[in-house]
Amino acid sequence: MASDAPAAAGRITPAALLARKGKEPIVCLTAYTYPIARLLDPHVDLLLVGDSVAMVLHGHPNTLGATMDMMVAHGQAVMRGSSRACVVVDMPAGSYEDTVENAVACAQRIMRETGCDAVKLEGGVAIAAQIAAIVAAGIPVMGHIGLLPQSVEKEGGYKIKGRSEANAEALYADARAVEAAGAFSVVIEGTVEPVAAEITRRITIPTVGIGASPACDGQVLVTDDAIGLTVDRVPKFVKEYAHLRDIVADAAAAYAKDVRSRAFPGPEHLFSLTKDKA
Repeated sequence: MASDAPAAAGRITPAALLARKGKEPIVCLTAYTYPIARLLDPHVDLLLVGDSVAMVLHGHPNTLGATMDMMVAHGQAVMRGSSRACVVVDMPAGSYEDTVENAVACAQRIMRETGCDAVKLEGGVAIAAQIAAIVAAGIPVMGHIGLLPQSVEKEGGYKIKGRSEANAEALYADARAVEAAGAFSVVIEGTVEPVAAEITRRITIPTVGIGASPACDGQVLVTDDAIGLTVDRVPKFVKEYAHLRDIVADAAAAYAKDVRSRAFPGPEHLFSLTKDKA
């Protein structure tokens, strides 16, 4: 376990979130860095170190660029920056699908090296055995069904789920499988509203929606989307609560103007021969 992670005594636990089913909605945002974790921690119940970090911070075209080393490093940073929220780290593509044994070993590595509270896996019926084995090893698991970003290449793009009766039934089966395997909650992504709401009614573990339904037991967004830092297309399901793109661009332009005109640095930014502080 990361030696510089804060004590977990005051953290919201997966068990506490499980007990929130049908009660106060669970507030979740993504976090990948120490300063963002510090800013979000007082306001959210769950910080998700999502494999979306591969796109948001590393410039990959999809989440398949995330690696175990990447997830561990960002998980450590978020743990250092938080003390209250439950921290869940995504297991990257390729770390759990092939064998149950590899899934458990990778989950154990994430827990050991980050000190996080739980891991998250994408899939339902197909990975129920992996979820059950990880839970049996003493590691809390958050599921993820519906639109699965790690399957984007296999499916030929981001496709909304639940629009046919057959697909809706498959989603119900996935939700039941994740529940039966012992997950404490499940993300429902990119799923038509009535189906996401029905899944929430049918299962006893909390659902956390992203592009799903207000009936879900909680909601999650990618923080960079929510604060207006996304520089490419903003998804339909996102509400921007700030517009930091403009603020950052304006600040950079003002700085560049000052440097080019030699207005910065000014006397107040310089060190003298007398003792002063940095």
